[in-house]
Amino acid sequence: MIGPHPFHAVGEKYINAVRDGAGALPVLLPVLQDPLSLDEILDTVDGIFLTGSPSNVSPALYGGPTPRENVLQDTRRDATSIPLIRKVINLGKPFFAVCRGFQEMNVAFGGSLHQHLEEVPGRFDHREDKSASLDVQYAPAHEIELVEGGLLRGIAGSHSVRVNSLHGQGVDRLGDGLTVEAWASDGTVEAIRPTQAKSFALGVQWHPEWKYWEDRFSTSLLQAFGHALNTQAVPGGGRP
Repeated sequence: MIGPHPFHAVGEKYINAVRDGAGALPVLLPVLQDPLSLDEILDTVDGIFLTGSPSNVSPALYGGPTPRENVLQDTRRDATSIPLIRKVINLGKPFFAVCRGFQEMNVAFGGSLHQHLEEVPGRFDHREDKSASLDVQYAPAHEIELVEGGLLRGIAGSHSVRVNSLHGQGVDRLGDGLTVEAWASDGTVEAIRPTQAKSFALGVQWHPEWKYWEDRFSTSLLQAFGHALNTQAVPGGGRP
């Protein structure tokens, strides 16, 4: 809600990252009470980028407890995104998911989430300081270890990178058919990839879209997504 009215909105940082970082034309997909046809969506676009959000995935989708009061939900987004994730990957179209999108990806494959990661024994607090400036909130917060032989290790050219951290939820049970691409030092899963994906398909828990041009790794991630989009694109639209 923005004031008294419901809006379909997307952060400008994501739009800029898709347009300028990946070299693609960003198109906002509304999530309606009666969801758009997945076939119509995927006949129209070359790939899917799932953004972060103030809302969380409904725990009813993974058998979790009822969310606490004032925890934002978006069941309309869930109703579109969860089946869309499965379909876009099955079709072999490029897919990139960030933060909430990463968590949706895990749930779409049958995984579950910790709703309050900072309360899990042995985990540190992955949330940002909301009282700080945006540059501080999105500053690199901790290192992640990139799995040897993985997609991210190849893109980064190193075994570890520093990333920002602005999430309260995280992977509990890993979804079937997913492989871990990166870990935080406390054991939190930071990146996942479908093992049977036919194209670029990746979910990351951090925010590579934030001032990506100042970070070589973030720039490389968006360029890899953009390259996959251009490879899959068909002149005049439609499926390859």
